[in-house]
Amino acid sequence: MKKILLAAGLVLLTGYGHAGSAARPGERGSKPNIVVILCDDLGYGDLECYGHPHIKTPNLNRLAAEGMRFTDFYSTAAVCSPSRVGLLTGRNPNRAGIYEWIPNGKQIHMRASEITIPQLLKQAGYATSMSGKWHCNGKFNSPEQPQPDDAGFDHWFATHNNAAPSHENPVNFVRNGEEVGPLEGFSCQLVVDEALDWLDGHRKEHPQQPFFMYVTFHEPHEPVASPPELVKAYAASARNEDEAQYFANVANMDAAVGRLMAGLKAQDVDENTLVLFCSDNGPEQLLRFAHETRSYGRAIPLRGMKVWTTEGGFRVPGIMRWPAKIPAGQVSERTVSALDFLPTFCELAGAAPPAGLELDGTSFLPVLENQTIIREKPLLWVYYHAIN
Repeated sequence: MKKILLAAGLVLLTGYGHAGSAARPGERGSKPNIVVILCDDLGYGDLECYGHPHIKTPNLNRLAAEGMRFTDFYSTAAVCSPSRVGLLTGRNPNRAGIYEWIPNGKQIHMRASEITIPQLLKQAGYATSMSGKWHCNGKFNSPEQPQPDDAGFDHWFATHNNAAPSHENPVNFVRNGEEVGPLEGFSCQLVVDEALDWLDGHRKEHPQQPFFMYVTFHEPHEPVASPPELVKAYAASARNEDEAQYFANVANMDAAVGRLMAGLKAQDVDENTLVLFCSDNGPEQLLRFAHETRSYGRAIPLRGMKVWTTEGGFRVPGIMRWPAKIPAGQVSERTVSALDFLPTFCELAGAAPPAGLELDGTSFLPVLENQTIIREKPLLWVYYHAIN
């Protein structure tokens, strides 16, 4: 693998090697279910299984132990909206027309002409759902711009950007176009509640239909709020109350992942379900904005953070679990990007890639057999407001 720094705010990464035969779908011969779990501003060093000295993440530790943990997994951008558009389309977000995070009310959105993962999987017979943060348009839940259902989601429960007023008791969720109103609880747990409720209903009506779930946590993006009992548990290891809040926030997200995995097992679908866990970009810098007093994320040992185009901006935790295909206990140094999700999922589902649109990702299935991905194009990051 080579990494070449081209200029401030632009990084290129490419891989070389011989790819073996791509891994095929699960042993049962059926199309696998697919679950993408995306965190918001989770740093490369924020999980116990990635070396954090204080935060306990037993559920993600187990996810990694039962599958494959990546040392070189990359988001598609160093900031949220472009990263999400890149993941959903398999295209560099600059090519897809999203260069920066999208403020509320702006005339900026993922184009209706973009073809997304849920659209392609629906064509291949999948049911699709989204639960969590959307942030692919400025006019959320408005007919003026494409919404999650226009992007191919049969069911969606989402916010525009952050959970408001914080992760605790959010008031800004929308379900399939209808405002939900005030909710009690913490965002990551509410997001998993919705995902599991949808899965239960789907399985009762269509037990044989494969599904795609896009579970997008707000955690640990500011404004951070965490369960008091978890904050108390980290009081001794944190330097102050705000850092304890951050540690507890990541731990609460880990607990939500555990509940989601337990739900898949309860539905007897976890064996042939590919679960992918990652972050949209690197960790936020403490006090980059005045209100970001709890941004204690870390990208150690990498340089930089969110909105940097050094490694800490877009190299993030990446974990995959698929018992029918991925042997347990693996750590891979192969380079994989969230840009690779769309072409990989198309291959697994037997779906044709989008015609007439240039993709920037490549199927990562060779990696599951410890082979190198041969990329026709290098991986590329451009961010015009990069700190470094």
